[in-house]
Amino acid sequence: MKCTSDAGESASADPGATGEMLLRCEHATALVKGERVRAVIGDVVEVELPEGHDKGIIVDIAPRRTSFVRRDPAERTASQVLAANFDLVIVAEPIVGLNRQRLERELVLAHETGADVAVVLTKSDLADGNEAAAVVKDVSDLAGRDVAVLAVSTDDPDSVERVRDLVGPGSVAVLIGKSGVGKSSLVNLLAGAEVQDTGEVRERDGKGRHTTVDRVMVELPGGGCVVDMPGVRGLGLWDADAGLGAAFSDIEELAASCRFRDCSHVDEPGCAVLAAVAAGELAEARLRSYRTLSAEIADVRARRDEARHLRGEKASDRKKRRRR
Repeated sequence: MKCTSDAGESASADPGATGEMLLRCEHATALVKGERVRAVIGDVVEVELPEGHDKGIIVDIAPRRTSFVRRDPAERTASQVLAANFDLVIVAEPIVGLNRQRLERELVLAHETGADVAVVLTKSDLADGNEAAAVVKDVSDLAGRDVAVLAVSTDDPDSVERVRDLVGPGSVAVLIGKSGVGKSSLVNLLAGAEVQDTGEVRERDGKGRHTTVDRVMVELPGGGCVVDMPGVRGLGLWDADAGLGAAFSDIEELAASCRFRDCSHVDEPGCAVLAAVAAGELAEARLRSYRTLSAEIADVRARRDEARHLRGEKASDRKKRRRR
């Protein structure tokens, strides 16, 4: 029996002629190739229902085609998977009071999944037309040409429809963003029904309170699904070199013209990145963000390698893990 797990707590299954059913699972982990793996929302899992049990037991987890991974906030040398097997990551940020540094970090994590990426600017009714258009352009420039950037508000049905069009029939989107940015309200708008609880919004700044506590997959009109993730405060990077390169493709392209291949873009002669900053073609704040995130990835890698060394693992062991 194969089913889709929601963080290992329950699973929907298609046992064949009997139709779809909901099955609560006893364990959220399974032994996969000798390693204990925790099932997350979006996982395709194999479940056994022993005679006399009212709960299933997850015995296997299928390979993940995409996954949203961050550094485990409780363990600096371990990763944590939050969702799997999705096609799109939607980053939600408020159009008023947008945090550019957080958005840059979110884009790195989103691109690292290998899925498509979009940015939705919520509560656009709090900004006038010119201000909203300016923010959309600014975020579009930051995110790059391959990332759709849309503004949405509760009083503009067309804006909701444009976001819904991103999640086509049979596709799954993961919605990420800080608590209070309006993710649950957006899910309700996309679903056309009150499927998620929402908190009151303060008039002075348009911010809400944390309401989503579980990861929930919601079906949308037209056949797509969206995973509403609880507001994630900790967005520590893990293996995110590819995500960094995609989120900062402008800097990566400039770096290809640097005199030295290992240029750190700090004070080296012939640095094309520093030349672009001096010419006003690249914002210095963006370069600082790039350096910060790049240093974080390198630090995590060094800590992880040190932990593996202390466990007595060999380089060949690490290669085997990567091939899995």
